[in-house]
Amino acid sequence: MSPHQTPRSPRLTLRPALLRPIRTTLLAATAMSMMSAAASAGDGDANDLLLKKLEKMEQRIQSLEAELKQKQAPPSATAAKPPQAPASPKNANAAVPPAPPADAGKATETASVKSSTLLPEKPILGLTDSPVPGLTIGAYGEIKFGSQQNPAANGQWQKGFDAARVVLLPTYAITPNIIFNAEIEFEHGGIAFDSDDKRHGSAEIEQIWVDFKIIDQFNWRAPGIDLVPIGYINQHHEPTQFYSVNRPQLYNGLIPSTFHVPASSVYGRIADGLSYQFQISSSVEDFGDDFGLRTDANTVPAFPTGYAAGITGLNALGNSRPVVGDFRQLSNDLAYSGKLDFAPAFLPGFAGSVSAYYTPNTTPRGAHDDLGGLLGKSSLALFDAEFRYRVQGTGLELRGEYVQARFGNPANLRANNDSDPTNNVGKTMWGYSGEVAYHVPLGTVLNSEWEAVPFYRYTRQDFQTAGFAGTDANTPTSSGQRQYHTAGIAVFPSPKVVLKATYQRVIDKSLAGALSDSFLGGVGFFF
Repeated sequence: MSPHQTPRSPRLTLRPALLRPIRTTLLAATAMSMMSAAASAGDGDANDLLLKKLEKMEQRIQSLEAELKQKQAPPSATAAKPPQAPASPKNANAAVPPAPPADAGKATETASVKSSTLLPEKPILGLTDSPVPGLTIGAYGEIKFGSQQNPAANGQWQKGFDAARVVLLPTYAITPNIIFNAEIEFEHGGIAFDSDDKRHGSAEIEQIWVDFKIIDQFNWRAPGIDLVPIGYINQHHEPTQFYSVNRPQLYNGLIPSTFHVPASSVYGRIADGLSYQFQISSSVEDFGDDFGLRTDANTVPAFPTGYAAGITGLNALGNSRPVVGDFRQLSNDLAYSGKLDFAPAFLPGFAGSVSAYYTPNTTPRGAHDDLGGLLGKSSLALFDAEFRYRVQGTGLELRGEYVQARFGNPANLRANNDSDPTNNVGKTMWGYSGEVAYHVPLGTVLNSEWEAVPFYRYTRQDFQTAGFAGTDANTPTSSGQRQYHTAGIAVFPSPKVVLKATYQRVIDKSLAGALSDSFLGGVGFFF
């Protein structure tokens, strides 16, 4: 017997099924004794006495049955051991994961349902018990390989391989209401100092914070490194959460996933199927150059030294994330973001969210144009709306998303003042996508239920809209206006493992074309 189990009472050793004939016998015996008493008493008094005795006997037997079931049932997780936070990074990636849609089906668990329902059987990587009560460790990662066009080589097709990422997810329940979470990520094979190691990746803390669980409706996430609550994939970016090898295109610029920042937030549930998160964070910064170009005064390099923009008409917000360490942020400005997640009970299988991000200023300290003029402030407002719908009783799944970025004063953006007219930015940027997928059960293979999910996703983006202002010539190449046709298949040997094959066709309005098509394979895991 486990040391955490409660010993069974020696008085209650019968199974509930054996109590049923005992109950019947006792009730019958009681009834017979009462009937014999009725022979010598008035009928009315005897009947009342009989009914009262029978009711008391029935209540006592039900009480014994309930007590027996409770003693024989295995102890619950909370009763058996000290509270343990889930190993799943869903704790880290969403303040309050919305409940999975009712009757979504086994296939939905592979991607469209929060994988908080897929917690490992063992708290340490799903393999073993935790040596420390309250400690769990999860992991996710992805491997990519295949062939893709290189636009820097005039669109030449080149084969390659990428150990894209391996992520460790330690979680520790300090108390039932104080939870520590972290996400430690190694990208592109990691880093090394010797030339013969041939590694140029990274090792970083992508998330680290402590949650204070107060009440269901209001909780506090202490200052740390956290994900901005914008869109779905930014907070749920594990490879089992999307079907293509690469993340959906809207999250490769318009939303600079993984969009993690120094931040603090509050969150909770408003009602069943409706939750919120509000966050205050360091602002994005319009500086996309090497870290070494930041001065000791925490400014951009002084004129006449130029520097790369963090916000451009080619990569959108892709290089604008703020620094997360060593007090090296380039402004004092704060950003504000909020999100509503919903999964209405009246529409089983449907979930979605609306979210927004705002900063009053993206301009870093000392920002200047290539003529030496100082650049003033420019605000940024970012909006996202998305949905995911698994049609009940079928394998059909639909997804859709719209993102828009709006700039307060484009004349103060570095991309419009860097002597490069190809990366100019207008008043807004926008993008949308629509996706259709179908879940096909493949049956039992290698002792698990396999599933195939063929899919198609269309994405359109425009990073170079009207409203340009600045010192550059207004002659963009239209390479920031792109369409993506993405099709492929994702095979799930288990909800925790996925094998992917994806073809992507990229079209833009430049004279040379995008020259960025690809055919990729991938392996992903999340446990």
